[in-house]
Amino acid sequence: MDRFTELNRRRFLKAAGITAAGSLAGAKLHALTAPMREGARTIGPNDTIHLALIGAGIQGQGDTKTAILVPGVKVVAVADCYQGRLDHSKELWGDDVFTTRDYREILARKDVDAVIVATPDHWHKQASIDALKAGKDVYCEKPMIHLYEDGPQMIEAAKSSGQILQIGSQRVSSVVYAKAKELLASGAIGQLNMVSAFWDRNSAMGAWNYTVPLDASPETCDWPRFLGSAPKIPWNAEHFFQWRKWKAYGSGVAGDLFVHLFSGTHFITGSKGPTRAVASGALRFWKDGRDAPDVMLGIFDYPEGFNLSLRVNFVDGGEEAEGFLFVGSEGTMEIGRKGLTVSRAPREKGPLYVVGTYTEAMQTQLIDAYKKKYPPQHTGPIGLGEDNYVPPPGYSDSYDHFHNFFDSVRSRKQPVEDAVFGYRAAGAALLANLSYERDSVVHWDPVAMKIV
Repeated sequence: MDRFTELNRRRFLKAAGITAAGSLAGAKLHALTAPMREGARTIGPNDTIHLALIGAGIQGQGDTKTAILVPGVKVVAVADCYQGRLDHSKELWGDDVFTTRDYREILARKDVDAVIVATPDHWHKQASIDALKAGKDVYCEKPMIHLYEDGPQMIEAAKSSGQILQIGSQRVSSVVYAKAKELLASGAIGQLNMVSAFWDRNSAMGAWNYTVPLDASPETCDWPRFLGSAPKIPWNAEHFFQWRKWKAYGSGVAGDLFVHLFSGTHFITGSKGPTRAVASGALRFWKDGRDAPDVMLGIFDYPEGFNLSLRVNFVDGGEEAEGFLFVGSEGTMEIGRKGLTVSRAPREKGPLYVVGTYTEAMQTQLIDAYKKKYPPQHTGPIGLGEDNYVPPPGYSDSYDHFHNFFDSVRSRKQPVEDAVFGYRAAGAALLANLSYERDSVVHWDPVAMKIV
């Protein structure tokens, strides 16, 4: 907005007796509350959920540390292709934890109720389906799929087995995102027209340059098992420990980070997904042998009448940051690391006016006539100005996501992020890779969940 237009907008607001967003009224702060849990009750030995971890890398160990904070959950087994991580699992969770390089040995155990699948992406489908068929409930890390054909197979396995399958995009369980969903549905920012989201990973670790242990070798690492369905190549420690860099095992920035942004967008808006996508990307900085871009941008059209623009990069020199901006006809809604901010301003009902070059008397007459013809209206659910919503200190949506998963394990009710939701989020994210590889616009049917 240029200075001339802004001055006339302020004159309009002043003449209409309305306070602009974030000005005289000041920002209002609202503390969100975490869900009430029954976790404080005493849980007997027979109620304990015995949990196993398949894939004990950075995400897998982090997931498990969070999962066992939920009352009544115990780690009993760990599978990984690197011996050092199996040894460390015993350091973390006790010598009595069963460890193996072959996850099928875990699935054969009667003392395992549920598993976390935190393998490289190209193992998500097979490990999840094997676990479901073995009668285990599954928490599968995002992205749910590595290839599009993985999705229908995983959905069918969950349905036919009767087991619980939850996908691990924790924003679906966040109190901040739940508040954003409520506010959007209530009309707090009017008609949604555009969503912008970004995630900037500005560090070597953020760019998947994970440390390779000194003892990495074909003896300490089960290389053939790691490769699985991937092309058979000679032992490569970087591929084993930094697998996200290569398309054979991972899904690039789209599968690692876009999928979180899609999960958040779909949860808040209630949409099943986009219908059209175009993406651009490149290897700009991390030219270290990887074949996945370190910069990617995408634009997606949604049938509900809004556009989504996404950006991920690993090359900026600033701090790591993530955020959403929902733009509506009556204001904006922004989600950042600290919470949710809604900035609500009136949408003018008329064409506004430019009267500054006329006499004072003429200005008064024109403004009075304008106010009579276009009286200010406010029909939104919240007041004009700025409202901030912050979660409780120390709040963890990851903890809530696991709590919701274990609630489903106990109740046998469908989880908050089932296989259909997970496939639609991952399917939308992988459209970016498809568009980038084809150098063209791609189309997706979000209801049928198919490439058009």
